[in-house]
Amino acid sequence: MPRSTPEIPNASMADIAFLLLVFFLVTTTMPNNRGLSIALPPPPEATPPDEVKIQERNMFKIQLNSSDALLVEGEPREDVRNLKEEIKEFILNNGRNPASSDNPEKAIVSFKTDRGTSHKRFIQLLDIIQGAYYDIYADQAGVSNEVFRNAASDLSIRENKAIYDKGREGIPLNISIADPTKVGN
Repeated sequence: MPRSTPEIPNASMADIAFLLLVFFLVTTTMPNNRGLSIALPPPPEATPPDEVKIQERNMFKIQLNSSDALLVEGEPREDVRNLKEEIKEFILNNGRNPASSDNPEKAIVSFKTDRGTSHKRFIQLLDIIQGAYYDIYADQAGVSNEVFRNAASDLSIRENKAIYDKGREGIPLNISIADPTKVGN
């Protein structure tokens, strides 16, 4: 009598495949390194209603209209090559120039746009503003700008946190991004 070969039951094979699929979907994380690294202000209900008076000299104003035309401190500007250096000079003035900021803690870079401003131009100018601060932080920490940016991207590492804290000491990232105005107003 010939011997029959045993069969492997495959009725639950679909269930096992489904459970494995669910397991990997739930346990897998997707890194998301995109976006702007800007600390948002606290919600309005968390801030006291006390009005803070900011002296005009402590405000470096940059405006961008719907045609992507640039005003820096009220003057029309075509070229942005020296803008980063001007921002750094403003922040680090420490009261030397009476028309500029009192000290880095009081210095605020104000950035205002129109609703019609292009995203490309907005990001370009925001990168220049943030780059000025990162140059200052890197100089203060005694490292290159690239090393400081890499340290700021992962603060879970103790050495990165030390570089970041040393660079940021006494100089807050004071960038004011105002609500955009309607096109043409």
